[in-house]
Amino acid sequence: MTTTEEPGTETERLRSRIAAELERTRARTVSLTEAVDDGDLMRQHSPLMSPLVWDLAHVGNQEELWLVRDVGGREPVRRDIDDLYDAFKQPRKDRPALPLLPPAEARTYVSTVRDKVYDLLDGIRFTDRPLVADGFAFGMIVQHEQQHDETMLATHQLRSGPAVLDAPPPPEPRARVGGEVLVPAGPFTMGTSTDPWALDNERPAHTVELPAYVIDAAPVTNGRYREFIADGGYDDPRWWSEAGWRHRREAGLTAPLHWRRDGDGWAYRRFGRWSPVRDDEPVVHVCWYEAEAFATWAGRRLPTEAEWEKAARWDPATGRSRRYPWGDEDPTGDHANLGQRHLRPAPVGAYPAGASPLGVHQLIGDVWEWTSTTFRGHPGFTAFPYREYSEVFFGDDYRVLRGGSFGTDRAACRGTFRNWDYPIRRQIFSGFRCARDARDEEAHG
Repeated sequence: MTTTEEPGTETERLRSRIAAELERTRARTVSLTEAVDDGDLMRQHSPLMSPLVWDLAHVGNQEELWLVRDVGGREPVRRDIDDLYDAFKQPRKDRPALPLLPPAEARTYVSTVRDKVYDLLDGIRFTDRPLVADGFAFGMIVQHEQQHDETMLATHQLRSGPAVLDAPPPPEPRARVGGEVLVPAGPFTMGTSTDPWALDNERPAHTVELPAYVIDAAPVTNGRYREFIADGGYDDPRWWSEAGWRHRREAGLTAPLHWRRDGDGWAYRRFGRWSPVRDDEPVVHVCWYEAEAFATWAGRRLPTEAEWEKAARWDPATGRSRRYPWGDEDPTGDHANLGQRHLRPAPVGAYPAGASPLGVHQLIGDVWEWTSTTFRGHPGFTAFPYREYSEVFFGDDYRVLRGGSFGTDRAACRGTFRNWDYPIRRQIFSGFRCARDARDEEAHG
C-alpha cells in the first residue's frame, strides 16, 4: 500500500494502523485454515459450527459488502454468493449442503477482496460520516474476522482428528490470588461513547448505581469445580434451576465438555491432545446452567453484567472507568492471555499486571465469563450500522458473557465488549466467577 499523505499525519497513522490490523488478522485466518487439508475444511465437525471453509469465505463476503461496496462504492466482486454467506439466511446446520466455494476458490476470493480494500484504503477520506469516522468500518471488519477466527478455533477444538495446532504454554503464576474482593456501593460509568471502534451494543456511556457487592478475585478454577462434581453437584437438583436441571438431564451433563475420567482424576482433551486437568486453571467449556448451579452450590451467585464491568473498569482513586482493568493502553502479553498466544487458560495468578485497581485478576482473556444478565441494549441504544449485529438478539434467550478468552484477539476485546450466547452453549471458551451481596459478607466470614 502506498500513500500520498505526509508521514506522521493523523490520517496516515490511522491508515497504517488499519492496514496492520487487517494484515495481522488475515495471518491468523490463514493459519487456522491452512492447518488442515481441503477435506477437513469442507467437513462439518459439529452441527453447532460451520465448515471452516464457510467461515473463510464469509469473512471475505462481509469485507466486500461493507468496505468494497459500501465504503468504497466499488463494483461487486461476487454478488452471486451473497446469499450463501448470509449468516441469517443459512443456519449453521445447513451450511455443509450449500454449494460453497471450494478452498482454492475461497482463498482466491478473499485475497481479491483484500486487494481492493487496500487499494481503497490508500485514498479513503475519514470524514464525519459515521461509518468511516475514525476508520470505524475497517475496525468493524477486523473485529468481525477475529470473532470468526475464535469461532474457527472452537471448531478446531471440536475436531476429532489429530492435533494440528500448537502454541507454548501460558506463564506460570506470578502472584498468589484467591478469595474475594469487596466492591463498594456507588455509581460508575458503564459502556462507552468515545471508543472509536466500539460496537453499537457497547454504547452509549451511562451511569449505573450499584449497591456494595463481593466478587471472586479470579475465575472459578478446575480444582474448585472438581469439588462441585465430587460433592454430587450434577446429581442434586437443589443446585439447579428448573430449566437448568431439565437441560442437565436431557443433555446428560456430568462434567465440563471435553473432560473424561482418568483413574482417580480427570483428563481434558485440548485441540487433539489429552492431558490431566490442572487444578489452578480457570474451568472452561461450561454452560450458563452449569455455572449457575455451581454458584448456588457454593452459596454464591453469578455477577450481573454491571457488577462484572464495575469490577473490571472502575478506578476508586479517580472515579472514572478505564478501558481495561490495568488502564487505557492496549493489552500486551504481560496483561492478559489473548489472541491464541496460548491454547488454554492461564493458571490463576499468571497476570498480576492485568489486575484491576480493586485487585480483581484475569478479567480479560483466559475464559469468557458468564453473567446473570440477559442481552439488552444500554439505555439510549441505537442500532449501528445494522440491526442484525445486536438488536435482533435482544431479549430473554441469551445471556451476556464478558472479558474474552485465550482465543479472543485484542482487537475484539475491551472492558466494554459484550458477547452473548444461549445458556446451553459450552463449545465456546466459557467459564465464570461468582459474586454475592455485600450484606452476606459477615455470614461468609
